[in-house]
Amino acid sequence: MKRIHFIGIGGSGISAIARFIQEIGYKVSGSDSTETPFIQDLRSAGVTIHIGHDPENIASADVVVRSSAIPDDNPEVIAAAAAGIPVLKRADFLGELMSNKTGIAVAGTHGKTTTTAMLAWTLSELGQDPSFIVGGLVNNLGVNAHAGRGRCFIIEADEYDRMFLGLKPVIGVVTNIEHDHPDCYPNPADFYAAFSDFAHLLPTNGTLLACTEDVGATRLLEETRQMGIKTIAYGFNKKLPCVDDQFAMAQELKPNDAGGFTFTAIINQQSTTIILSVPGQHNVLNALAALTVVDLLGLSQVEAAKALGKFTGAGRRFEVRGEINEITIIDDYAHHPTEIRTTIEAARARYGARRIWVTWQPHTYSRTQTLFDQFTHSFVDADEVIVTEIYRAREPQQDYSAEQIAKAICHPSTYFIPTLPEVSDYLLTHLRPGDVLLVLSAGDAEQVSAQVLAHLQGSEVHHV
Repeated sequence: MKRIHFIGIGGSGISAIARFIQEIGYKVSGSDSTETPFIQDLRSAGVTIHIGHDPENIASADVVVRSSAIPDDNPEVIAAAAAGIPVLKRADFLGELMSNKTGIAVAGTHGKTTTTAMLAWTLSELGQDPSFIVGGLVNNLGVNAHAGRGRCFIIEADEYDRMFLGLKPVIGVVTNIEHDHPDCYPNPADFYAAFSDFAHLLPTNGTLLACTEDVGATRLLEETRQMGIKTIAYGFNKKLPCVDDQFAMAQELKPNDAGGFTFTAIINQQSTTIILSVPGQHNVLNALAALTVVDLLGLSQVEAAKALGKFTGAGRRFEVRGEINEITIIDDYAHHPTEIRTTIEAARARYGARRIWVTWQPHTYSRTQTLFDQFTHSFVDADEVIVTEIYRAREPQQDYSAEQIAKAICHPSTYFIPTLPEVSDYLLTHLRPGDVLLVLSAGDAEQVSAQVLAHLQGSEVHHV
């Protein structure tokens, strides 16, 4: 039995692949620099994981897979190369995992994790036992990956490092295309070109679904249609000259008591009511995409709508961590200007006039600097905004501070508090009953949520 070793196994994407590989019968080991919840879950599943990178960790490996965040000078990468052990990235082997399956790849700058999770949950609930790899925990299922026996393989198609170009989808979903990852894609044209290449992966009998609420996705839809590949547009209103069964619409949106929206989906000339509990109009579009895929697979829209009504979200996607002393604490992965604005809008739609605190941890110097102007206009619907120092992730330390963007944000109550412990202390002396705390981070600022929640569980909040 082959042993596959994963470097950077604590990340959301790599941990999902590791779990999948173990389920199909391989021995799995891994390493990372720090503990993460994904590591704890993999350990519970029997995976051997080392904290810290050491050449000895790869001694008995047959193949090494590295996260995109792992540099060439990592000691395990160097040791594997010296020993003649193949060192692969995700894109090098994910496509083979999809062979002999109906591959469903969900791509997009925003919304791909939730849409993939919706599909994984819905097809599981419909008894299809799909295989899936998701870049976040599927809350309903308690895992981020599964090797199923059914015909479908659902995967979150990550554009970072062009990972999604190694996939073999039959159905492609594109939620939106908005410039991101400037460390990989210096300009919007480079970013769009990668999605164009993704669409070209589809076979002649394949299908592309794309959201016409987004300019980039609409452009890709029109381009793909000219290639002779079947396309299905989805959105709130028909914007392209296509027949009814090539356009899926969400209409009659109404806020509901579950905190989401109730709406009518019109797909393939059939109307179906969906009652979502996950908040925001963006999740209406995500659910519409999932339901359209279900219909494309020939499964029941009505039963799928029931499953979507029970969908409780994905990890760190508007994840309510708790409510103590009438203070609600929420984690979200939002780290792009559009994601931040949309997430705050969803919080405002759910919580109305309650005071909304937003703690934002900028993610990477390159994104913060490239999208600087967009970030400054993303916090309009918040009441109080806290900006922490930048989480540099895979990038080297720079002499650049998030204080610059905090000063430029177009919001009268914006504070720059550099360290996470300082943020927690500040919140604990300023939060009051009725407040909503929204922590936005693709880094480690979720510890703010944990610290504030733990303190509130043990003592009364201080009033000011």
